[in-house]
Amino acid sequence: MNETPVTSPNDVSAAGSEVTRLGGLFSWQSIVFVTLSICGLLAGLAYIFGFTWQGERLLEGEYYWAFIGFFAAAAFIALPARAGQKTVPFYDVIAAVIILAISFYFASNAWDMVQAGWSNLYLGIVVWLLMMELARRSGGIPFLLVVVVLGMYPLVADYFPGLLMGIPYQFEYMIEAHVFRAEGMMGITTKIVAEIVLGFLVFAGILLATGAGNFFIDLANAGFGRYRGGPAKVAVVASGFMGSLSGSIFSNIAGTGSITIPTMKKVGYPAHYAGAIEACASTGGVVMPPVMGAIAFVMAITIGVDYATVMIAAILPSLLFYFGLMLQVDAYAARTGLKGMPQEDLPSTRKVLLKGWPFLSVMVFLIWGLLYMRWEYYTPWYACLLMIALSFLQRDTRMTPKRFYGAIRQIGVLVTQTAAIILPIAFVVSALTITGVTGSLTSGLVALGGGNIYLIIFFGILACFIMGMAGLAIVAYIFLAVTLAPAIIEVGGLNTIAVHFFIVYYAMLSVITPPVGAAAFLAGTIAGAKPMKTSFTAMRLGIVIYFIPLFFLFQPALVLQGDLTPLLYVLPSIIIGIMLISGGLEGYLLGAGNVRRALRLPLVAVGFAFSFPGFWTTIVGGVLSVILVAIIWRQNRRTPALA
Repeated sequence: MNETPVTSPNDVSAAGSEVTRLGGLFSWQSIVFVTLSICGLLAGLAYIFGFTWQGERLLEGEYYWAFIGFFAAAAFIALPARAGQKTVPFYDVIAAVIILAISFYFASNAWDMVQAGWSNLYLGIVVWLLMMELARRSGGIPFLLVVVVLGMYPLVADYFPGLLMGIPYQFEYMIEAHVFRAEGMMGITTKIVAEIVLGFLVFAGILLATGAGNFFIDLANAGFGRYRGGPAKVAVVASGFMGSLSGSIFSNIAGTGSITIPTMKKVGYPAHYAGAIEACASTGGVVMPPVMGAIAFVMAITIGVDYATVMIAAILPSLLFYFGLMLQVDAYAARTGLKGMPQEDLPSTRKVLLKGWPFLSVMVFLIWGLLYMRWEYYTPWYACLLMIALSFLQRDTRMTPKRFYGAIRQIGVLVTQTAAIILPIAFVVSALTITGVTGSLTSGLVALGGGNIYLIIFFGILACFIMGMAGLAIVAYIFLAVTLAPAIIEVGGLNTIAVHFFIVYYAMLSVITPPVGAAAFLAGTIAGAKPMKTSFTAMRLGIVIYFIPLFFLFQPALVLQGDLTPLLYVLPSIIIGIMLISGGLEGYLLGAGNVRRALRLPLVAVGFAFSFPGFWTTIVGGVLSVILVAIIWRQNRRTPALA
């Protein structure tokens, strides 16, 4: 395959163009948006790196309000009030000016807020209402309803029975806590997006601008394109690489998916299957080191560990997920006779590496900075400087003024969308905190489960799916991290990091799980397939991610915690079990051949039993799997047409 041209500045903004109304690269709204984004990023640099102005550093409150002002204003310019809206109406310009003016007024009084508890009720209500509108635009009506209902819970907290009862607050005190105090907008949620995630979003934008997406696609083509079902394997590898660096599911689908999905369809994959593969591969990037998604940073802060600990814990589960996805892709290709791409259409591995070595160098630097130097959220900023410097070594990747402008716009889109979805969550966190309901929910869950750890886990999974399917992964995690996690740890005595990863995985599944599988719907739209059919197919392809959390919950060695000796026997059984499950789901077992329909479900069942980290389940599953595999192998040898 001829090498794909490096992403142009116009392509850079493609990921955000589907959900923004910025128009052309140099339209008036684009120029205003980029100006606001630059101001917000400069404020972030000044605060994070401790730059001083006339000998003084920005206070935390000053920076947080400046960040909210710039990017909330940018959100009202970029995010349409309704689907299909292409222009920026006058009322959105007014909203942008209002939130910017109020935020800077609050920033100028940040010192008084800290020292004297200063607040302004009426302006606080305006900020609260504007944040509600951003919640609607970024997450839709379901997200808005959750933020409103949970955020206003303090008003009626004393009317609820039992474990749902909390300390009530009058409206003015609730607004004060939501908007001005550390329990609300001046706390963890703003810290996540304004300090921790910001650098990684900037890094993702620089990667897109310099053509990293095309490099990873070419590299995956060179390595996997020749094998059966090659384009699908390319999609898995390329989206996994890109997703792990960008941490953004939707920009990954829009970027790499626009190339990989048509290629998969061209070689014979059905549209819904191609979309499902891309959705699963991009979703896995959220829990694939080295970067992962915002939810991983939330987890690090919640547990109180450094990000390197979270990143190391994520390695094995993410590799097992991609292993299962690759096996299913291969099984489908084997069963349907799909071939790889012709050798003459594939890029040379040597040429791809020679051209793309700057991207690999930056990736190594990022891992070194996160793991060895422990720079944490400083690392992506340094990686950005390195990437920009290395881009000048090649004409195709050189950061020209036009390309840099496009990169800033793409970075602005990523930050604005992230801020618009995370900032309103502050009201949910504040409501749960000030009412004291988190403690009662923890004890209530323990009582409801009768002290039975399996019942408590069942309630937790149910809660994750209900909240997650509404598109609220981070909300679900924050809520359950302070309610469910302590209950599981208290009753089961399970590893803290394993418990929190268990919640992260099930909360994250929202994007591929019907009825609101947003990632699957986006990939299905690109593929020209029915969204719901794509979503159900994505569930099947991503089956590993549905059960692997149960495994590491009861065997923390899988998240590299505690005694790692069990990995010697647990890991091989899980790998074999995933092979059996994938073979049953796709109707082709690697090494044995096609699987008759009557044997598919039994093969999935014994695969699950064999892979579950329990002594008797592994023994029984192992014996039954040997019998089933022998039957399948014999059937294929006796009936060549079946094989």
